[in-house]
Amino acid sequence: MLGAFSCKKDNSSSSTSSVTSDQAADIAAGSLAENSNGFTTVTDDIAVNAQGINSTSSNLSVNSTQATASVHQECGTTLTDSVTRNITVDSVTVNYFFKYAHTLNCNSSNVPDNVIDTLNYKGSFDGPRLSSSNSGNAKVTIAGLSPSATDFVVNGQYTRDGSFQSKVGNKASGNSHISIVGTNITLSKPGRKILSGTATINITGTGPKGNSFSYSGTITFNGDGTATLAWSGGASYTINLLTGWRARR
Repeated sequence: MLGAFSCKKDNSSSSTSSVTSDQAADIAAGSLAENSNGFTTVTDDIAVNAQGINSTSSNLSVNSTQATASVHQECGTTLTDSVTRNITVDSVTVNYFFKYAHTLNCNSSNVPDNVIDTLNYKGSFDGPRLSSSNSGNAKVTIAGLSPSATDFVVNGQYTRDGSFQSKVGNKASGNSHISIVGTNITLSKPGRKILSGTATINITGTGPKGNSFSYSGTITFNGDGTATLAWSGGASYTINLLTGWRARR
């Protein structure tokens, strides 16, 4: 499942005191891709949890158990779980710990409707283009739990803070803060494939010699396992959401 970041030459500025737009795209790809436990890992995790919540009757009381083979949760309650991922595949090493809290909301008929998921995590990844040690949190809502809903829909914010070391271009290193706000990200049921949706992304931080940098842009989920990242007034990229591979468009 883990893949290599793009080995395409960094086409942006080679200044030794700056983080280039291509390097910022690598940071963005790392915060999105499954192979670096990014935002798409979170959407998949919460979709797996949502799939496990399914009422056995439309006449269940508010405090009755929503029974399935995998998740037993009552309307209005919060359950917690955790995930540890330690793996090395295709020259990418990932070590992360995720802790989730899932609050189930039901509709007026006491049928599961949506889950508010909060997450705290920490860890690191090391790939051919970039390595990073980071921590962060997320608060996202996944809707579409009712049997009549054809897809899941995710809205919410994901953040990541930590250090990075680029392995391309001027090999810039530093610290960054990343914020991704997703809007109407649609996932298929039951396959959990991202079909559509958008997000804004903002990356700020300090690079070599303590110089500050800032990039903002939009992410469009293309429905084919990729997303388009477009920096405001700058370059755009295609990102593979599984491997983190990125290429200039």
